Amino acid sequence: MKKSVILLLLMVFFLGCKPKQTVTNTKLDTKSEVAIKGNWTITAVTFPGSEYIKINSFDLADSKCFVGSTWKFISNNNKGEMSLTNTTCTAFSSPITWYINKDGNFVMKIINDTKAKKVVEGYILTIANSTENSFQLMDKVNVGGQFVNVTYQFNRN
Repeated sequence: MKKSVILLLLMVFFLGCKPKQTVTNTKLDTKSEVAIKGNWTITAVTFPGSEYIKINSFDLADSKCFVGSTWKFISNNNKGEMSLTNTTCTAFSSPITWYINKDGNFVMKIINDTKAKKVVEGYILTIANSTENSFQLMDKVNVGGQFVNVTYQFNRN
């Protein structure tokens, strides 16, 4: 009986300490979405220590492989496509779904050959410095126990 009570208390403690999951706001910022509609190229990927550290961006390739990649954003249906075209890296291309929420977050899923509703994991980045011909996406990445911002610089084609 005593073991059962202790076991029950331990279970309650572990379940009570479960970290909260981040819920992403799904209210759309259509003005920002229309502003980035079109064809873009990533011209730079920067982060502190980039000359010493390699970061695997979007679980696909080294961050430097994204320089020169092409992106297409369609704002009326929140679909698009991305292609890694850097000749020193493995080529990759995939449809994506994306949206920008009212919190300034760019939320994206890489679809590959799967229906979007079946893809449960994605990426949440912060959009910044948006102009008619450029914008930045910033991703927080854990490097050696410290979070650093990886900045993807997009320029309109």
